[in-house]
Amino acid sequence: MSVKQVDTNIEKAARAHQDMLTKPRGALGRLEDIACWFAARQGTVQPDQIKPHIAVFAGDHGVVDEGVSAYPSVVTGEMVKNFARGGAAINVLARQCSASLSVVDVGVVTDLEAIDGVVHAKVRSGSGNLLYQTAMTTDEYTAAIDLGKAEARKAIDGGANLLIAGDMGIGNTTASSCLICRLAHAKAKDVVGFGTGVDDAGRRLKIDVVSRALQRIADISDMQVPEEVGGLEIAAMAGFYLQAAESGVPVLIDGFIAAAAALAARIIEPDVTDWMLASHISHENGHAVALNALGLKPLIDLSMRLGEGSGAALVVPLLQSAIALHNEMATFESAGVTGKDD
Repeated sequence: MSVKQVDTNIEKAARAHQDMLTKPRGALGRLEDIACWFAARQGTVQPDQIKPHIAVFAGDHGVVDEGVSAYPSVVTGEMVKNFARGGAAINVLARQCSASLSVVDVGVVTDLEAIDGVVHAKVRSGSGNLLYQTAMTTDEYTAAIDLGKAEARKAIDGGANLLIAGDMGIGNTTASSCLICRLAHAKAKDVVGFGTGVDDAGRRLKIDVVSRALQRIADISDMQVPEEVGGLEIAAMAGFYLQAAESGVPVLIDGFIAAAAALAARIIEPDVTDWMLASHISHENGHAVALNALGLKPLIDLSMRLGEGSGAALVVPLLQSAIALHNEMATFESAGVTGKDD
């Protein structure tokens, strides 16, 4: 694949436009940067307002058998049903920010075929236990990547110009911790957090499981890491990001799981990060580690750790405001206001 090039000349022109608006230069801080960032990626000095699509990818994890989560695996399927009924946090936030929403079963153990409102694309029923075995085969990993790409293409064809990947998968903070530790060259104690709400003893157990899993894969290449210790939903999210970058559509990275998926995507295509914007900093320990490795700076900090794409959805109105200010403010000349250099 090839990532679409960002138009740096348009970005320069957008910054010049910002300097003509009726305010001191730089007075809107990062809002100015956001507007110019979107201008460069949309290829126009005055970017269109955002039309977001959120895809929540769901999958189960065999490592839950090790007691790493405060909740049992059955909760993954139950939450997918909640998404389908419109009752989860991401449903509320999607409605609030006028985002279209899809819910994708990539690898949930529960049989969800009878549930309407779900994209039924199960690659397998849950991943293998990453502590002892490969989480998924190469063919399964590729299938999950391709599924994510297909979801991105569908959203883009439907008119979306900003993509958000959300996650649902009991045990996926353990899988993500493994990915971030290996791909960001970090220690388990600096990455592993409290996930679904385990106590201190639970966190120590997770650190031990992650450390042992990393020892198991110590001699494999980085390219193989996601299929060894990742999750089906994380692989689909990586594919979602890859297709967005190929199609020239920005992505808004959510929290801990999303950052792990972004690192997995970067192994395949290093330039994929050119199309990524970090929404927020999670309360999970290793999220900052992952964002630093990706070279991304979060926009807000609300101590969240929900997943689902919720942090990213919250940021969409802020992005809309940045673009509206850029497009709709008067210039010094049009307003008849004396500029600094006049």
